[in-house]
Order: sequence, then structure tokens, then C-alpha cells
Amino acid sequence: MKKIFIILIIISSGINLQAQRGWEVGGWLGTSHYFGDINPNFQLNSLGAAGGGFMRFNFNNRLAFKMGLNYLSIGGSDKFSDNTFQKIRNLNFRSKVLDGVGQFEFNFLPYNHGSVKEFYTPYVFAGINVFRFNPQAHYDSNGDGTYDTWADLNPLGTEGQFKGEEYYLVQGGLAYGLGVKISFNFEWSLELEFSSRYLYTDFLDDVSGNYPEFDDLDALHGPLAVELSDRSGEILPEPVRGSGRQRGNAEDNDFYAMMGISVVYYFGSIRCPNLSY
Repeated sequence: MKKIFIILIIISSGINLQAQRGWEVGGWLGTSHYFGDINPNFQLNSLGAAGGGFMRFNFNNRLAFKMGLNYLSIGGSDKFSDNTFQKIRNLNFRSKVLDGVGQFEFNFLPYNHGSVKEFYTPYVFAGINVFRFNPQAHYDSNGDGTYDTWADLNPLGTEGQFKGEEYYLVQGGLAYGLGVKISFNFEWSLELEFSSRYLYTDFLDDVSGNYPEFDDLDALHGPLAVELSDRSGEILPEPVRGSGRQRGNAEDNDFYAMMGISVVYYFGSIRCPNLSY
């Protein structure tokens, strides 16, 4: 990631700084997807809605900095997997994510709003993000086979976390991706962008390491925590309930991705007029 920033700075340093510069604002709509312990094989089976808004400052026709705020819906379920371990594990989750990002962008081609020849360019970007999430599990609260309730998982400490030592619901990560910009005139343009977030947490889906000691979990957080920690009993005649068994893969952090179309308005350069005497 550091190398990407260095490359962008070196490339932009050789570009004509008198080229077009100024502010843009835009909004986008699209889709999002989660990848992690409940979706380790990159299956596209739980697409969610996503959207957001952003501001961008163009330093020149190659380099820009964008700040954005995004809202997305993600989720996953072991029932979609062909893996026997996941089928028996039988976990699921959903989460709404509020994502704030700051990123540097590099245009592969000179890009000038309203230009006849320089009206489009592919681009890449890299930056950092801060996000808030809250994983929830869908379960049968009445025991009648009707999955009618969503429970917040973080307070339940499903992998044996002590009260007050649960994972933080506000985390950070690295943002990166690529896209295409197309200018229709001086003010308006359209963008298609794919972006991904590598996260500094493995608990986006509430799954990371091993099953806890269930008697201790019951004493700390109650029977609902035990029920949602090991849901193999919904598949097998009896839940496995063996503490220390693998529940997730703590070696790899989770990530999510977004793809969407943006409509962008360009304000142009705002400069003081030259004074003549």
C-alpha cells in the first residue's frame, strides 16, 4: 500500500500542474458483497444494496483526492456453502455498514472536463477507511421452525469474549480499487467504480477463531449466546458442543467490496482574477 502512494506521488510530480483543477461532488448507487469466514470461497450469493456521496479535489488532470461516506448492506450464510464443515456449522449474519474513506486517485490518461479528446480515463486509487458495523444473526426464537428474530452478536461474546472485552464495532482498513471516468460536458460526468476494503478485523461476521467453553459462555452471557455460538444442533440431532474446536479462520481478516455508478458535478477552478494596471 505504501508503494502505491509513492508511485502516485512520483508520477504526479512530473505532470503539468497548470492543468485543470477544482472540486467535484457526486453520489452513487450500486451493490456490495462480503468475503470472510462465512464466505471463504468468494461466492457471489448475498449481494446487498449500497450507495453514498463524495467530494473530490482534482490537483491536475491526473491526480485527485476523494473523501466519501458510504452505506452498505452485507451478509452471509453457511447454508449457501457446499463445504460439509460449513453446512454443519450453520452460522449466518447480516450487518449494515457505515463506511468513511479518503483516497488518492491516479488517472491513466489526461482527463479534462468538457474536453473533446480528453473526456475519459481509467483510474486506480488507494487510501484508508473507517467503518462501523454490527453483525446480527437470524434465528428461531419460538422454537417453531420460524426464523423470525435478529439478535445483535457483539454483546453475546460468541467466541468466549469477556464482558467489556468484545471486539470494537468501529474499525479501520485499507481502500483500493479501479474505475472509469467519462465527462459529458464541463459540469457533468459519469463514473463506474469497483472498490474493495481490506479490514483490520476478522469479526465483521462475528466468526474468527475457536468455539469457547460453553459452560463459561452460559455463565457470562446466557443461553442465547450458547445457542448462537454453536448452531450445529439445528442440522444434527444434537449440537457438537466441543470447546476449542475450530469455528473460523483467524489467519485471514475479512473484507467487503462495492461496485456502483456515480453521477458527478464539477465546479471548476475557483481562482482569484489577475489584476492588470
